[in-house]
Amino acid sequence: MGALGAEAMTSAVSDRLGDVRRRTLDLVAGLSDEDMHRPLDPIMSPLVWDLAHIAAYEDLWVVHRLGGEPLLHGDLAATYDAFETPRAVRGEIELLDRAGALDYLADVRARTLAVLDREGESDLHELVLRHELQHTETMRQAMFLGGLPEGSSDGLSALPSVPEQVAVPGGPVEVGAPSAGFAYDNERPRHTVELGGFRIDRTPVTNGTWMRFAEGGGYERREWWSEEGWSWKQCYDISRPAGWDDGHAPGAPVMHVSWFEADAYARSQDARLPDEHEWEHAAATGKLDGAGLVWEWTASEFRGYRGFTAHPYPEYSEVFFGRGHRVLRGGSWATAPEVATVTFRNWDLPERRQIFSGLRLAREA
Repeated sequence: MGALGAEAMTSAVSDRLGDVRRRTLDLVAGLSDEDMHRPLDPIMSPLVWDLAHIAAYEDLWVVHRLGGEPLLHGDLAATYDAFETPRAVRGEIELLDRAGALDYLADVRARTLAVLDREGESDLHELVLRHELQHTETMRQAMFLGGLPEGSSDGLSALPSVPEQVAVPGGPVEVGAPSAGFAYDNERPRHTVELGGFRIDRTPVTNGTWMRFAEGGGYERREWWSEEGWSWKQCYDISRPAGWDDGHAPGAPVMHVSWFEADAYARSQDARLPDEHEWEHAAATGKLDGAGLVWEWTASEFRGYRGFTAHPYPEYSEVFFGRGHRVLRGGSWATAPEVATVTFRNWDLPERRQIFSGLRLAREA
């Protein structure tokens, strides 16, 4: 590539870094210092932790690993490492305040741009871009739990109350991300799976439809719940999706339901959740509408594909394999389009409801 071509690519990366950072800063600009510093919910981080974590991650991967520079704040590395400092303790330890976190972001960004000018574009730039975008969605989840307006999904388009069922023929299909371009390690390798024929709803389940389930005894009918799901429901007195106390639009997709709830609802309809390969194949062939409004629970446990190789570090995916996490597909209203590709695999524990999660149903052909 000529010098002019390399310069144009470097400029494009710089522009994208700036755009993503503006989105992050705009998200928190109107919040009080109190809301930035306090844990908005016991299962989430204080928002100032997320900001400093974004800075630490960028410094580690672009400045240190790619550029060969020492960490800007090596003394903070453990504090802002997601595995060294789990969510349960982030609200109890000393953190940078809002001004300190914003300074950390700005100082790291200056170092990142210097490395970009010197080293040129790398996949690690895309890694830190998407990492930041994913964390802004995580921050919106915390804002939802904390009752802040930035976590609200109000205004989503209405969906049909009775979704059309789409037939998808069986056969061998290719799933997973191709070898070219950026993808996360758990999306690869691309491979062939054999699917049986199935039917899938064209659109996700709505609040109005879920209301009929709830009012018809859906949270009391033991036969629709798995043993683990029933125990969870009883323990936490679950009787409606999270956030419903503040109202809900009947035509909007149901949101903030756990995998346990989604599984019980599917059973109540003599249906099931699609497995993730069914979902991907149906989405890739243009059979799904409403994808990207809510993350959609699938029946699949989160595991590596055959031939999986951890990259660039095992803690992104591999440490979660086989530990009860379920796969979600499609993205939500809070997910950046760059992240919500058709092969992207999100995952969470089956009891989690802070995510912007819903479902669509599948049935045998």
